[in-house]
Amino acid sequence: MRGSIDGLGSSAPIGMMLPAVFADDDLAQRFVGGLDEVLAPILAVLDCLDSYFTPALAPVDFTRWLAGWVGAETDGTEPEARLRAAVAAAAYLHRVRGTRRGLSEAIRLVFGVTPEITESGGAAWDARPLGPVPGDRRPRLHVTLRLPDPTRADEHRLDSLVAAARPAHMPYTVQVTAAERTPER
Repeated sequence: MRGSIDGLGSSAPIGMMLPAVFADDDLAQRFVGGLDEVLAPILAVLDCLDSYFTPALAPVDFTRWLAGWVGAETDGTEPEARLRAAVAAAAYLHRVRGTRRGLSEAIRLVFGVTPEITESGGAAWDARPLGPVPGDRRPRLHVTLRLPDPTRADEHRLDSLVAAARPAHMPYTVQVTAAERTPER
């Protein structure tokens, strides 16, 4: 939480802007000094405003608010590094939403693991008319995610994420399984 900071100086002290007649007036200088103390945090935020909209630099609580503002796929439980990455990637993910690449990247940002995605669709062209149509006749999408320690909450989170990021017309299924552990040498 941000608030007043003891001893924070103002970047634009009001006392220096008063007419010359008040420059030596102790009461006027103390009065505007109190205003400087109240306005200093606001001026500091305005001086650094671009940093608040840079996910790597913004305070964590502001980054969480920014995640909702830009439509990042977050649920409030992710570590700080993943939160910042999700906010930074939100605009890109909105551009590729509904594509295999967009779905894969959204899942990777949330879980830190690249999913296995199988789908029925296809895109191709043929110089001859009435050529074969690529893909299956029935649309389908299946997402498998291999996590070190999967839980029911992970499956629910994956289901919610795929429902939001898939193509709108595509029926889907999800599966969360335990990742195979490689023996240590």
